[in-house]
Amino acid sequence: MPMVPVRFTYGVITAALALLPMTALAAERLVAVTFDDLPGPPGSLVSNDVAALRENTRKLLAAVREAGVPAVGFVNEGKLFVEGEPAVAVAARSAVLEMWLEAGFELGNHSYSHQSLNRTPLVEFQADVVRGEPVTRDLLEKRGQRLRYFRHPFLQVGLDLDKRRAFEEFLRGRRYTVAPVTIDNDEWIYAAVYADARRRGDEAFAAKVAADYLRYMDGVFAFFEDVSRRLVGREIAHVLLLHANALNADTFATLAKAITARGYRFVSLETALADPVYSRPDTYVGEWGISWLHHWELTEGRPRSPSPDPPDWVLAAHKALGRQTTPPSTQSPQRTNRN
Repeated sequence: MPMVPVRFTYGVITAALALLPMTALAAERLVAVTFDDLPGPPGSLVSNDVAALRENTRKLLAAVREAGVPAVGFVNEGKLFVEGEPAVAVAARSAVLEMWLEAGFELGNHSYSHQSLNRTPLVEFQADVVRGEPVTRDLLEKRGQRLRYFRHPFLQVGLDLDKRRAFEEFLRGRRYTVAPVTIDNDEWIYAAVYADARRRGDEAFAAKVAADYLRYMDGVFAFFEDVSRRLVGREIAHVLLLHANALNADTFATLAKAITARGYRFVSLETALADPVYSRPDTYVGEWGISWLHHWELTEGRPRSPSPDPPDWVLAAHKALGRQTTPPSTQSPQRTNRN
């Protein structure tokens, strides 16, 4: 198996990351790439001030565009309003969203305040979806586009099937298509640890975290490829979930090359969802925010395949930040990575 050295650059340092396995495959694989928590998840940015947010977005979008990825970014409009900032900052943060459209990408709705459908009354959750529309819709309509995708916060679809179906009917009434995820992962844990290291100026540890993130993601892809083959009998057109954080701004160029080396072609979310697998019966409800491949496993009465975990040293570093590695709303028999 050929090994390709990878590097990334940030600030004044260039870190040699890892030697990642890059397996060239004859059969083409398809993957759509999506980014959540726009304009940016504050805890996974080195700084959330407007200038830093703009620079992080510029770096991320440049890498995504260079890789030829037709990405969709999912917006929490509540993140446009930061306590203590003047009103002019809202326009400046909205302009960061506009950068995605100027780069040729699409925006979707991730709710206003990133609440849990599991924990929030249906009417209240629906109101939060509507509240998360105005800025994003206006930006899209100015370009002759419309707001058409919704991504569940935490990937939680509800605790009972009646509530899940009622919410899906609500979304259809507002002309949304649900944006599922098949390649889910613990990137959010790596991202928080990475941003903390960057803030503290510990560039060596940041480089170590970034290198292991790339190694881990290679394993995540291999895992879901295997689940797909066992469950569906083939490899499906996947949907990858990432976040608009500092980690991806600094490593996406390398990650995209690793994905391509696995035999993938980047496609639009619309193209990926044309795969008939997304019409598969799905009656999953529960605490876990999980891959749709896991939805389908559980719908069929199969045990859920346990996802790869980050190594203990990454989990320990995340715990040291004073955050729970598993959000309370997503606890499961296996530690569960939900966004």
